[in-house]
Amino acid sequence: MNKLLSALGALLISSSVFAGNQAREIMEKVDARDDGTSLISTMKMTLIDKNGKKRNRQMRTFAKDIDANTEHKTIFFLSPSDVKNTAFLTYDYSADDKDDDQWMYLPALKKTKRIPASDKDSAFMGSDFSYADMTDKELNDYTFKLVKETTIKRKEGKVPVWKIESTPISQAVIDETGYIKSTLYIRKDNHVLTRAKFYLKKGSRIKYMDVRKLEKIDGIWVAMQTTMTTKQGKKTLHKTILTNSDVEINKAIDDDMFTVRVIEKGL
Repeated sequence: MNKLLSALGALLISSSVFAGNQAREIMEKVDARDDGTSLISTMKMTLIDKNGKKRNRQMRTFAKDIDANTEHKTIFFLSPSDVKNTAFLTYDYSADDKDDDQWMYLPALKKTKRIPASDKDSAFMGSDFSYADMTDKELNDYTFKLVKETTIKRKEGKVPVWKIESTPISQAVIDETGYIKSTLYIRKDNHVLTRAKFYLKKGSRIKYMDVRKLEKIDGIWVAMQTTMTTKQGKKTLHKTILTNSDVEINKAIDDDMFTVRVIEKGL
């Protein structure tokens, strides 16, 4: 009997390790997926409160791979008047030993604020996205487990996906992102993260991310509409919709576009 239990235990451990290794391999393919060397787009941010009241913000976004381990992004807020000329700059580093850098220019104060790591779990411009959501996650900061293979509904029909559980390796990662655990749905056909469930460390809240519209532009898959909804139990607290348009892929962008001087100057 003891031998049987030992064998079963070994089988369970082996299966768990295999699920973890397979999940890691899938996430490495997600991370390595071609997303172009640069991207320019116009973006609309729709904020919806618990009563259904909507507020719209118009933005212009620029992103560029500086080298194999560094991506720079700039976001300029164009309207309405209360956020016009606000700008955001981020340096996204894939090296494990280097923290991402982020700055926000506040025109009312005529001041650029550096976003410290302790504030990266805060809401980005009143949305359901955090400052941490504005950069790519480091794979080595998480362990991954393949939960199952399933399908999700999309306009084109049922899409096969991998359901993967992502767990931070340390309290420091939890504190910076604000998430104690995530459930990720990765499309099998293109390795795009198409849906996610983020468990927040504060207030027993959960955020639901969903890529509602995905398009292939110049050979690159681009999320054209993404929603992020914050819930507490069954109650919806807030929702954000990001809609892309006028997308340009692999266009030349001067490195000067990604400086504090430019976000203070504006478009």
